[in-house]
Amino acid sequence: IAEAALKFVADGDTIYLDGGSTVLELARLLRDRSNVTVVTNSLRAATELAGRGPRLIVIGGEFRRLSQTVVGPLTRHVLEGLHLDKAFMGTIGLSLREGLTTTDPSEAYTKELVMSQARQVLVLADSSKAGKVSFARAGNWDKVHVLITDRNVDKDFVRELIKKKIKLVRA
Repeated sequence: IAEAALKFVADGDTIYLDGGSTVLELARLLRDRSNVTVVTNSLRAATELAGRGPRLIVIGGEFRRLSQTVVGPLTRHVLEGLHLDKAFMGTIGLSLREGLTTTDPSEAYTKELVMSQARQVLVLADSSKAGKVSFARAGNWDKVHVLITDRNVDKDFVRELIKKKIKLVRA
């Protein structure tokens, strides 16, 4: 999934890397790319990129130990001043009706804010997340442009996403 996402990163892009294991794999693939700017709330992604590769901007806010991300209303001060070409988002759940969901309202706040600031939103999620609904809504499908997932995603789920005009990439 991360390798498929890498194909969407162009020279000169300013991209956002969200928290989560799949997005972290994308960060690892970007270690040698000095021709992009990465904005992130993920301490794990920042650690991967520290000292080499892309220009790195880490946003501030409340530290969430579980996900090792910085989240909540304090993130607004940085994010609202930035223009993001692409946002690569992780998620706990993907539901046709509920959209993207996560376990923490502060994390959901930051995810929704990022999605509103990006010209293109790409969700990186394996098929096990399809149909799952977690505690807090973290974004609606109308903000998502691309879903990058694996080949095991349910055909009915795919059909509905195509109706919503979301590009699907199956890695």
